Amino acid sequence: MFDRRRFLQALAALGVTGATPAYTQERLRFAAPPFALGVASGYPDPSGFSLWTRLVVDPTQPGGGVDPVRTRLNWEVATDDRMKNVVASGFEFLVPASAHSLHVDVRGLEADRWYWYRFAAGNSESPIGRTRTAPAVRAPASRLRFAFASCQHFGQGAFSAYRHMLADELDLVAFLGDYICAKDAAGDAARTHASSRPQTLSRYRARHALYKSDPDLRAAHAAYPWICTWDDHGAANEYAANPPETKVSLEERLARRLVAYKAYYEHMPLRNGMRPTADGMQIFAQMGWGDLARFYILDGRQYRSERTLLGKRQEAWLQTALEFTPARWNVLTQQARMARLEQPPGPRCQAWTDGWDGHPAARRKLLEFMAAKQIRNPVAIAGDTHAFYVADLTPDVQDAASQVVASEFVASSIAAKPSSPRERAEQSLPENPHVKFADNRHCGYVRVELTPRQWHADLRAIESVEKPDAPCSTLARFVVDDGQPGPRRA
Repeated sequence: MFDRRRFLQALAALGVTGATPAYTQERLRFAAPPFALGVASGYPDPSGFSLWTRLVVDPTQPGGGVDPVRTRLNWEVATDDRMKNVVASGFEFLVPASAHSLHVDVRGLEADRWYWYRFAAGNSESPIGRTRTAPAVRAPASRLRFAFASCQHFGQGAFSAYRHMLADELDLVAFLGDYICAKDAAGDAARTHASSRPQTLSRYRARHALYKSDPDLRAAHAAYPWICTWDDHGAANEYAANPPETKVSLEERLARRLVAYKAYYEHMPLRNGMRPTADGMQIFAQMGWGDLARFYILDGRQYRSERTLLGKRQEAWLQTALEFTPARWNVLTQQARMARLEQPPGPRCQAWTDGWDGHPAARRKLLEFMAAKQIRNPVAIAGDTHAFYVADLTPDVQDAASQVVASEFVASSIAAKPSSPRERAEQSLPENPHVKFADNRHCGYVRVELTPRQWHADLRAIESVEKPDAPCSTLARFVVDDGQPGPRRA
């Protein structure tokens, strides 16, 4: 049984305290600009967006090299890149207990337009970031251009995919899990990566700060608004809800996870309402783009049980949201590949049960619901597998008469080694005729151009993550036509 007192003791041991600083410093003078981790925005809606930064002078120092006192941070939003026409502004006092991180939900802005923003603390100003609002709910929207990606391991390569995203003229980036990797670095690491798994709050903060030292990642955060979900490597490999763990109490497991959640929140452009509590952290959410698209951002980790991947509450939320959606395209934004995949080739049927293949009844239930309710143009996007996949989604892949309900696109990793031998993904195609494309030889991302008539996806492959300036090419192109579920080769 859960013991709250022991849980709080475990949190204290991992470095989580609610101590209030002894005094406030409004006009600190920093020896160097305290914006070493950059700036970011996320979750655009028709009236605003969320802004993020964290005061850090030196990521290698305790507390980021910032004095452990309450510190005033000013923020402002403008309609021009020179910050001449400021239309929203304010300030917050940042505290050491939250790693001097800022989350501001800006509202009252004009729908469907670009804005610029910056921060100021003491004698320093941040770089200027760019973001935008979404079209008004149900307003006609003719186009949305976004990219989605997942799985970045700092020790296994440069995050150069983001440099190519900057040239893609996107409206939005969706990141689908494993923003950091808690695994130890391999012996052939391309870049220096901490050798021990983070367990305490300070170590998780240091791991996030390390990842944000990548200039291309910082640039992509500053250029576009993001929406995000997590996967296992931000906390513990392949964790699911609260399974037993040898020699570790439930309270210790939950405390370690909450430490990971807290550090995640402190370093991502999340909404204020996503702040973690002792009960966990709600990150499932939805975000609309006029009458064109709606994203359902799912949490496939925190609520799992033997019968469901999403948990009863999230399942009910998703079904209600889908049933009453105003959007032409409905995008399940999640960590795990949804399409069934039998591998390796041959008479022995095997499946990776850490994702939807481990919850076939829940997958079938959701797909049958979408078919029964005639949900318009459902498309699933995912990551996790360090491979590209494009597939039809049907309630029963073993039944040739089972109708195609939805389409799925899976992005490879930003920089993480294949989870299976190279060419394994392509070799699985004969056993999985509903899978239209599979490739685990390349890192990269997926770029989507969305219009009322068509979903157009480019699978973007990086030549080598060992070279920060490596070129990027389109591995394959697929489209989904309005009202015609199932991807086809362009």
